[in-house]
Amino acid sequence: MKTEYVTIDERSPDMDALHYAGQIIKEGGLVAFPTETVYGLGADALNEKAAAKIYEAKGRPSDNPLIVHITDMADLSRIVRKVPESALVLSEELWPGPLTMIFEKMEIVPDATTGGLSTVAVRFPSNRIAQLLIMESGGFIAAPSANRSGRPSPTLAEHCREDLDGRVDMIIDGGPVGIGVESTIIDMTAKRPELLRPGFVTMEMLEQLLDGIDRDPSLDRTGMPDELSPAPAPRAPGMKYRHYAPRGEMVLVDGDHEAAKEYISGRINEEKEKGKKTAVICADEDRERFGADIVLSYGRRNDYACLARNLFTLLRTCDEKGADVIFAETVPGNGLGDALMTLPAVGQIRKIVQQDVPISILTPKNLAPMWQACPFIKDVIPMAGKHISADEIAAVKSHGFGAAIVFPNSFGSAMDVRKTAIPIRIGRKGRFRGLLLTHRLREWPRGENVGV
Repeated sequence: MKTEYVTIDERSPDMDALHYAGQIIKEGGLVAFPTETVYGLGADALNEKAAAKIYEAKGRPSDNPLIVHITDMADLSRIVRKVPESALVLSEELWPGPLTMIFEKMEIVPDATTGGLSTVAVRFPSNRIAQLLIMESGGFIAAPSANRSGRPSPTLAEHCREDLDGRVDMIIDGGPVGIGVESTIIDMTAKRPELLRPGFVTMEMLEQLLDGIDRDPSLDRTGMPDELSPAPAPRAPGMKYRHYAPRGEMVLVDGDHEAAKEYISGRINEEKEKGKKTAVICADEDRERFGADIVLSYGRRNDYACLARNLFTLLRTCDEKGADVIFAETVPGNGLGDALMTLPAVGQIRKIVQQDVPISILTPKNLAPMWQACPFIKDVIPMAGKHISADEIAAVKSHGFGAAIVFPNSFGSAMDVRKTAIPIRIGRKGRFRGLLLTHRLREWPRGENVGV
C-alpha cells in the first residue's frame, strides 16, 4: 500500500483535501489525523471491516476497544442507548475536548469497534481538522492513537510515518498536537461515574462537576500482582495491554529529588559498566547533573503541561538513539501528573529511592516483636483481636506515616480494604503478604521484597 501525505493548516483548512480524506474513510480506508491529544488512526466506526483494518495496521489485539469520535451531540443518540444526566453535565463543560465517555452501545456499532464489548467509548475532539474530517467522513470515526501497538503515541505526523508508512491510505500532517497525552476516560454505565484512564482532564476537575466519581482500582495496581487482587477485565482502551512504551527498559525513580538524582547517577554508571547505552529524561535545571549517553530535557521542573507535550517525542528520541536503559523521575500523582505516571509505566520498573519514609504496621500480636526489630518500621500497632477492624485501619491511616501494612488472613469484616490497597511481599524472602493502605508509597518496587 502506498501512503499519501497531505499537510493541512488548522487555521485555514484545505477543504478539498479533507473531502478527499473523508472519502477514503467512507470507502473503508484508513487515515491518520491530528487531534488535540495525539494523532489518531481513523476508520469508519460503523463499518466492521474498516474497524478491523485498524487492528491489522497497528498490530493491536482485537479485544482492545476503539474510541468513536463524533462532532455533533445529536449523533450521540444514534450509537448509545442512554445518556445519563451526569454525562450531559460533563459534555456541556468538557466537550469538545480531551474527555472520552463510555456508554451502552446501540447495535449499529459493530463488535469490531468495541472489542466485543456491549459498551462504546465516545469522544468529541476539539481539533478543527479532526472535526472537519469526521463531518466529511459521515460523522463517526473510530480512532486509537496512530502508532504501532506498544510504541509511544504520536504527537507529530512524522511519528505516524515512522510506524504506519505503507500500512494506511493517508497521513494528514496538522503540525504538533497541543496536549500530548491521551484523553481521560470515564465509565458512565456504572452506578456512579468511574475514572478508567487518567488524562488531561484531571480527577480534580471531574470532582468539581459531578456529585460523586469513583476511581477504577486497577489504576493503583503497581504492587506485586497476586490472587488477592486479580486484575479486572478491561473496560476501556489501554487497560489490558502494555502500551506507550519505548524499546529500552524504563526506570521511573520516586522519592526525594536529591536522593533520586543521586540514585540515577549511580545507576547510570552501573549500566555503562555493563556496556549499555543510557538515557535520562529530566528538567532543564538538572541537565548538567547526569553523565548519561543521552540527556533529554522536557522543560522546566514542575511544568507538567510541557512534559505532557514532549513525553512521547522524548521516548521516541530514546528509541532513535538506541537507548538500552532510560531513567526519569516520577511526578506527583495528582492532577496531570496522575495521567503522566500511567503512560510509560505499564510493564516497566519503578524504584523507591527514599528508604527512610516512616512506615506504620498493624500486625497480629505474636508478630509484633519481629516488626519492632525492623529499622524501617516507625510504629508497630498490635491488633486488639483476631481480625482487623475498620476502626483499626482508620487509626493506622490517621498516623500520617508513609504506609500501613496489614495481613490478608486477618481482614475479617474489613475485606473491602483490598479494593484500594496494593499487594506486596514483606519480610525475609517475602514470606509475608501484606497490603499498602496509604498512597505515599504506592509505587512500591515491582517484584521486589521489603527485607527484614
